[in-house]
Amino acid sequence: LTVATCAAPTNIAALKYWGKASEALNTPINSSVSVTLHQDQLRTKTTVASAPSFRTTRLWLNGKEQPINKRVATVIREMKLVAKRPQHWEHAHLHIVSENSFPTAAGLASSAAGYACLVAALAELFEVDEQFPGHLSTIARQGSGSACRSLYGGFVRWEKGGEHEDGRDSRAVQVADEHYWKELCAIICVVNDKEKDTSSTSGMKTSKDTSALLQFRADHVVDDRLAVMERAYLAKDFVSFGKLTMQDSNQFHATCLDTYPPIFYLNDISRKIIHLVHAYNAQAGKVQAAYTFDAGPNAVIFLEEQHVQEVMSLLLQCFPSSSPVEIKSSIPVDGKASTLVSSMKLPAPTQGGIKMFYVSRVGGGTRVLGPQEALVDLETGEPLLSSSSSRQKERSDCFWARQIHENAWFPYIVGAAAVGAVAVAAMTARR
Repeated sequence: LTVATCAAPTNIAALKYWGKASEALNTPINSSVSVTLHQDQLRTKTTVASAPSFRTTRLWLNGKEQPINKRVATVIREMKLVAKRPQHWEHAHLHIVSENSFPTAAGLASSAAGYACLVAALAELFEVDEQFPGHLSTIARQGSGSACRSLYGGFVRWEKGGEHEDGRDSRAVQVADEHYWKELCAIICVVNDKEKDTSSTSGMKTSKDTSALLQFRADHVVDDRLAVMERAYLAKDFVSFGKLTMQDSNQFHATCLDTYPPIFYLNDISRKIIHLVHAYNAQAGKVQAAYTFDAGPNAVIFLEEQHVQEVMSLLLQCFPSSSPVEIKSSIPVDGKASTLVSSMKLPAPTQGGIKMFYVSRVGGGTRVLGPQEALVDLETGEPLLSSSSSRQKERSDCFWARQIHENAWFPYIVGAAAVGAVAVAAMTARR
């Protein structure tokens, strides 16, 4: 039995890609850049095992066996071709066991982390050496486009390529590592943790076929924005970085509305978060927080660490809950009421609008984990995860508990109902 286990982060695009130049190669119509989030909050862990006794290749995701889809099969095939001993692995069957620490298919880039993790684990199992810079990212891209960016930490550019017929120039390049802008953080607001109505793959195809705005954006907008965005990040110029991040998110969703029939990824809570961020920046007199939304209603708010407490307090007051809201964070967040609420023009609080929060720093790329982290039995290669939801919850709880112990961070459970009551009282008094 041969086993390899890896972990991979998710990434959030500050400048989006939407639409494929080649569906066969999974290459984009425009380049993009993203920020890799820290694995303490959001990660995929994958174990790949191989044994002569395995009769077929099987895949388990979050405790449930899944069919091997075309993209997974493509990644496995491509990784076998670049293995150190390709003939040894050519006919080998695998057990692939993967789990996410965050909702799957809800617009939190779970596919990016998932395919990056699969490539990293297969590279470890097969002892792969890259044949050219970014080689592994070109294989991860064939699973999920944005997965190529999750192989690296920090600030990462995915180059659209197009010069090589085999797509080798459509690869990820690290612009700055995870230590470059240590103050940069992200608040992820989970508005909806259910699977989205329109998948990214389906949405992209429809947009490319019907949206004139999408092609105009790719031809005339993105390249200039890319240069400005990279300069802003390297200068640690949050005002420029934040403004362009919001503008690009807005334009991405404009292309979704320009699609026929239109695609609606944002909901009322998403729009209220947008309003809140603009009100907060207006109060500050400059851009201190920047929202971005991928293909889903969940908001990511970029900001520097000095503003995390203040913005979290605003979010908890504007979106109170009747029960404690879970916050998974590596940065202390106490949920105290903010005095800003009384001086900002805000709509009435929306009860239960946000289900949970992640607060993340910028993080590194994929990691190789030890055998003690394996998701399979090290003697049989069978998955340790049960398909029952209760068993999966136990392991999820254990995962977070382990992170608390090993990395000295902790999830804060905030009494948002009490905080929300304070906010409501303050707003009522103001009126």
